[in-house]
Amino acid sequence: MKIRPLYDRVVVKRIESQEQMQGGLYIPDTAKEKPQEGEVVAVGKGKRLEDGKIIALDVAVGDRILFGKYSGSDIKLDGDEFLIMREDEVLGILDAQPKSAKKAS
Repeated sequence: MKIRPLYDRVVVKRIESQEQMQGGLYIPDTAKEKPQEGEVVAVGKGKRLEDGKIIALDVAVGDRILFGKYSGSDIKLDGDEFLIMREDEVLGILDAQPKSAKKAS
């Protein structure tokens, strides 16, 4: 099943963080916070202004974004969980930067 969001809405798949605990503590899934980073999987046509013009969105499919803890609405499609939110709920777009190499002493 595919979804096409309307107007200024985007569909986002959460990205789990790769952080590991150094203390070796077990944190159950119910106590973990949901990640606030995701990948855009679908975007609408754009925001409709009062005069009927449509302005294209700044986010594109494949962008990694940051969003607020309570942003969007959870939806489930074909067993996968997604968020659908308005573009103005997106806090920023993450740029892929290569990890800096450590200097040899």
